[in-house]
Amino acid sequence: MNFFLRLAAYIFHPLFIPLLGAITYYNITPRYNESLIVQSKIFAIIIITLLIPIITFFLLKNLNVITSIHLKNVEERKYPLMIQCILILLIIKMVFSPYESIEMYYFFLGILCTTLSALMLVFFKFKASLHQMGIAGITMFIIALSVHFKVNLLMGIAIFFICNGWVASSRLHTNSHTVPELITGFFIGIIPQLIMLNFWL
Repeated sequence: MNFFLRLAAYIFHPLFIPLLGAITYYNITPRYNESLIVQSKIFAIIIITLLIPIITFFLLKNLNVITSIHLKNVEERKYPLMIQCILILLIIKMVFSPYESIEMYYFFLGILCTTLSALMLVFFKFKASLHQMGIAGITMFIIALSVHFKVNLLMGIAIFFICNGWVASSRLHTNSHTVPELITGFFIGIIPQLIMLNFWL
């Protein structure tokens, strides 16, 4: 049971959420997308939201800005979240256009708002759950895609709601977060995506 609960924190790590959202979108959308373009965008997401943050982590660790990848200390979250905001902004500006892929554009804009919210809370010494933010945000995005494309995704949505509980249980089991931190993470993950629906749904 210990292994099962800890596994959720790795499978649904916040760094994987942008990539998971993109893969989900391209598998759901009925629109034709040239395979080379899709591959290039996925590759860009992997580099910008996964590889660069990992390299940055080792740099910050060597500079003693952070002590571990878990960012247990609320102060340690400041620079990684700032960097993440810049990287998400880079994707919004260079990878997805509101004229070509409006759903993905506003998905990443929602992620930017969520990340900024988490960053602002850091200045108030509050450590919202980044894992819960991520899984909640993508759950809302999948619900929106189901409505937008009129595709029955009830099974997938149900699975993601179960995953929300799995992630929350994992974070509580490892004493990484308190219940208020998880609830806050859930809402600042889901609300920006919900607000963005006004622009594309």
